[in-house]
Formats: sequence, structure tokens, C-alpha cells
Amino acid sequence: MKRAIEKTGTLTALGAMSGTSLDGVDAAVVRTDGHRIAGFGRTSYRSYSAEEQAVLRAALGQWSGDVVEAATDVVEQAHLTLLEPYEEVDLVGFHGQTLAHAPRTKGTLQVGDGAWLSEALGRPVVWDFRTADVELGGEGAPLAPFFHFACAKHIRATDPVAFLNLGGVGNLTYVDPSFERPEEPGALLAFDTGPANAPLNDLLQARRGLAFDKGGEIARRGTVEQGALELFLAEPYFAKIPPKSLDRNDFSEMIALVAELNDADAAATLTAMCAAGVAEGMQHCPQPPAQVLVTGGGRHNPVLMQMLAVSLDCPVAPVEDVGLDGDMLEAQAFGYLAVRVARGLPTSCPGTTGVRAAVGGGVVSWPKATDIAV
Repeated sequence: MKRAIEKTGTLTALGAMSGTSLDGVDAAVVRTDGHRIAGFGRTSYRSYSAEEQAVLRAALGQWSGDVVEAATDVVEQAHLTLLEPYEEVDLVGFHGQTLAHAPRTKGTLQVGDGAWLSEALGRPVVWDFRTADVELGGEGAPLAPFFHFACAKHIRATDPVAFLNLGGVGNLTYVDPSFERPEEPGALLAFDTGPANAPLNDLLQARRGLAFDKGGEIARRGTVEQGALELFLAEPYFAKIPPKSLDRNDFSEMIALVAELNDADAAATLTAMCAAGVAEGMQHCPQPPAQVLVTGGGRHNPVLMQMLAVSLDCPVAPVEDVGLDGDMLEAQAFGYLAVRVARGLPTSCPGTTGVRAAVGGGVVSWPKATDIAV
């Protein structure tokens, strides 16, 4: 039987995402033809243990060596455990784990071998989504915007809408749903807004052994240090015209700015920095969107959500308000992108990553021992 993926019709894709917050791996099923979303399916989550998180943290910012090999093993085994029970899927979108991101110099590094995973799962795996974009002059991030465009169509948005993902790093996608295709000039604008949960998580891990500020309880008791916030906003990144992207550790000095503060004031200040970065980023949008739909772990922090509501000139709401799953949107995105890669469709464009022309990133790996036709 010939190994092939049909060029038309709806496929069932399983996407997986391990983000910069390092909390664990998300898996989600999406049904799509690579253009429209036909529906969503089963989801699941596997958390990283404290030991696994320590291995991943040790490899952040590294490009090679024993620590990277150890992180690769953690990522591959975690994904295999989570994805193996999914049997009725046509293909898998495997993002891997970003350890280092410097597109203008060294490139971008996501560990996890999609060819190995394809053999282990016995099904086609689409992976290495970012390299082609970087090689053509793009930032290699963010990559979810093409899926955000499909989501805007799926919820039948008529006015421009923004998707704000608050994971380890924040990223914003401005979508004009009046366009037919995401790669059309003006359909999308996307960029990283600044650090989101990563600095706060790192601070609380170091000071209290906590993974995150649950419910914003620590930040709620604190006061924002305005001097630190002003120094943060003086960073040249915020004046840079998008598209633009960040590495998880690009703003690691944020923790130094709050080093002398007590836990509550430090948490409040780091939370305010996240919201302020988003507010600065919104100024790059062609016009104020009808609403900002928030996805990622940050939407569970009511203090952060309130700061966003106060600082933005449009309604702010979790994506659940329009029927989407904010915990699984990134995983769904890589299932969707996997179908686009398999069908030769672009996955990024000048408006999303600054790449010179619309490009379809990704590599399709097939299990050697099995003939598959999808």
C-alpha cells in the first residue's frame, strides 16, 4: 500500500505541545482539511515530574551536550506515553520542546526526534515546524497564528479579533477574518508580547518551591513596584516593530529587578510586567480588535486578567467564552498545522514571523515497517 496523504477531505490529527512553562505535555485531536476546522476530539495531559522539570530547566538555553540529550529523552518518553493510547488518528503533529531560540544568530532548537516517535507510534508524524521559516529569514515563532485564523472563522467572527496566548512567553495574534486565507497580506499580524508566566514561575519555584501562583493569590497580596516596571518597559524590544519573537530566558533579568522585594510584591510586579508588555504590543495592531481572547495558563490568574482588562481598550475574555479550549489550543494548533504541512500548505507568512514569503515548515516522517495510506 502506498504511503500517502490524500490532498482533499477531512483528516483526524493529533497535536502535541510542550510549552516554555515546562509544566507538561498537552495532546488534542482536531478534525480539519487544513483550512477549516471540522471539529475537536479527545484531549489529555501528562505533567512533568519535579525531576523531569529539573532536567528540562538545566537544558534551557543550551544547544548541545549531555544536558540536551537528557532533556531529549525526557521529552520523547513523555510524548510517547501520552500519545500512544490514541489509535484512531491519521497523523500526529509533534512540536517537541524548545530549549533555545535565537533566529537571527544560532537558529532555533526544539528537541525530540519525530522519526523516532513515528516508529514508536506506528503512524506518520509531522515535526520540525520552525526550521524552514528561520532558514527563509523568519523568526520561527509564533506558529499558532494560522490556527488562530481558522479559529476566528470557526467561531464566525466578523470583526478583527486578537488571540493572546499566555504561556511561558506571551504572544499575540491579530486576525482579520474578512480575508479568505491566512497568508493574504493584512489577514494576520503576530508577535511575542514579552515574558508571561515564566519569570513568575521561576521566582516562585526558587523562593517557595511552587510551580506557579495559583489563582494569583500571592500577587493579590502585593504592591507593584513602579520603578521596576518602568525599567522593564524601557527595554528596546517593546519599541521594535513586529513580527518579533523571544526566547524564554530573554528577560531573565526581570527577576533581578524584583530581587529585593518580598514574595507578594515581587509576584505582583512580575504579573504587572506581563500585562504591561501586552498593552505595549496592542499598539502595533492595525486597529483595536473587537475583543482579546486569552488562552494558555495565564488566563487562570484572575489578577493578571484584571490587569489586562484595565490596561486594554477592548473587552478581554478567556477563549472558553467563545467555545474554545484554552488549555488545549496550542496542541490543537500543531495537529492543524500537521495537516497543512502534509498537504503542502503554508504554515507561516511575513505577517506572522517576518519570513520572506509564505512557507510551509515541517518534516513528515513515516514508520518504516508499515505501509500507510491516509
